[in-house]
Amino acid sequence: MSKYSKSWFDYKRLSDASTSLDGVDFNSTTIGSNKDLLQRCSVIRVPFRNLARATVSLPLGGFIFIVIWAMLTDLEAATYTHCGVRNYLPSLSAAMGGFSLSQTVWRVCIALHAAPRFIVTGMYYRYLKSIVFGRHVIWAATACLLNVLENLGLIGLTYVSSKENYRIHEKCFIIFMVCSELYMVIMCLLLHRCRNIPATLLESKSLRVKVTLVLVNLVSFALAGYTFVRHNAYCEEGMYTLFAFLEYIVILTNMGFHMTAFWDFYDKVITIDLCNLNRLRTTLNLNLPY
Repeated sequence: MSKYSKSWFDYKRLSDASTSLDGVDFNSTTIGSNKDLLQRCSVIRVPFRNLARATVSLPLGGFIFIVIWAMLTDLEAATYTHCGVRNYLPSLSAAMGGFSLSQTVWRVCIALHAAPRFIVTGMYYRYLKSIVFGRHVIWAATACLLNVLENLGLIGLTYVSSKENYRIHEKCFIIFMVCSELYMVIMCLLLHRCRNIPATLLESKSLRVKVTLVLVNLVSFALAGYTFVRHNAYCEEGMYTLFAFLEYIVILTNMGFHMTAFWDFYDKVITIDLCNLNRLRTTLNLNLPY
């Protein structure tokens, strides 16, 4: 197994933490409650592949729900445009904006998935620094910064609707789309052309899927822009439906691209050392004046 497929976490330190806490006298009568603290002390381990499934399932489940809910409750209102022609699929913004339940579900899903996304960004930065040539580390940092901005843009356009503040919503949408496309392209280039060590089978599979999803995403995004402009210009029946379908593809390929982290970090484990957290809490308590 290659060196970058090993876990980054120090399991020896975590196991040793369950037997001793530095600086805490467990025989002292003044802090006898710390014996109970040691018994509660433990380490939580979450396989990254489980975290990846849960993180992607949140926006995916929210997306499926709001589209189906809009189609079942009021399809005519969800597909209505200024042209007044018949359409068959709602866009994401129409499906979310016109229905309070859909808006709430989508906002909750995006909020819950945001924190793990930031964690994954940090993991990718460390990962890229370890596998690319030194002169390309700046591009790794740029890609991760774009990923952070993409996530912030998504949060912004989710919580500020076009009806509440169109200018902010529009700017958040532009930030989200531009950063998303640039991030995906730069990641593919880094992983394909800038590696200083060979890729594993899982990493090679991840890159192939990434490249496919990026190509589909870019083509769909361009076609979606074309159909949107054509719909506004000619008001053709079904053109807005085609735009909505292409928008779905853009959204799903974006989710799929982020899901490829499943293979990049397949054997990694996220650990939460409760021993260290409890040690910090105990130290703070001991320093309090009585």
